Amino acid sequence: MNTAHDTRQRPARLAVGVIGPGRVGSALGAALERAGHRVVAAAAISEASRQRVAARLPHARILEPADVIAESDLVLLTVPDDALAPLTNGLAATGVTVTGKLVAHASGAHGYSVLAPLTQAGALPLALHPVMTFTGRDEDLTRLANCSFGVTSPESLRPIAEALVMEMGAEPVWIAEEYRALYHAALAHGANHLVTLVTESASLLAQAGVDHPGRMLAPLLGAALDNALRLGIDGLSGPVMRGDADTVATHLAQLREHAPESVASYLALARLTADRALAAGLLRPQDAERLLDVLT
Repeated sequence: MNTAHDTRQRPARLAVGVIGPGRVGSALGAALERAGHRVVAAAAISEASRQRVAARLPHARILEPADVIAESDLVLLTVPDDALAPLTNGLAATGVTVTGKLVAHASGAHGYSVLAPLTQAGALPLALHPVMTFTGRDEDLTRLANCSFGVTSPESLRPIAEALVMEMGAEPVWIAEEYRALYHAALAHGANHLVTLVTESASLLAQAGVDHPGRMLAPLLGAALDNALRLGIDGLSGPVMRGDADTVATHLAQLREHAPESVASYLALARLTADRALAAGLLRPQDAERLLDVLT
């Protein structure tokens, strides 16, 4: 059975509007259409956003934000984190009718309280954050269907929020409102800083004369990531875990000579690694003492 085809043939259940049809908003809208809903309107200012609407949301009319809300049962506010509160306040100030309408945002940094001005006017607030990066390419939809969503809403709306995520093929993970910022910090710390760390490592290898740093790093970093996800701190290896203080001192000397901008991050991560390894019993206290002397 062709499930995707059957889904597209079902009568649309919710009229969806997208305010801010960038990479994320257009992908979410397309995923909801695949689930049998229908994106009927979008508020797009830039030419790039208009092109995304045409390519991914072909049934949507380009309207003003208040008109998008008027046409929709479910409104996606998919704008940058810092623009979400001003947008919410601005929409509420227009006096547009939101009573009984689902209003969802995709920001990881915010829970549903950021939607308070609209909630007070009768809207039903949802925070649906896809834990995925978006490129604006076709693979966004494939990745969306295999990721987790951080879901936060009033308890009464939790079944609706989780059902929408599951309809898109993803896994809803409940995040309490008070932990939303911590949740987002964890994701940014892991994903964003991983990119910085990997590119820094590749740059240092290039300085050391390696022609294809990515080719060298891929098997090592792939195995390290797999170990970390499966084994936690028990997947750790390397000189810090072994307590090789002299090796770490040599690393620091080389970084000071060739890449002084990298010293602070190496020190911070090595100290954190030593603390975690010591607490897990992977690093002997006597080795930790020598190592920490080098790291201070």
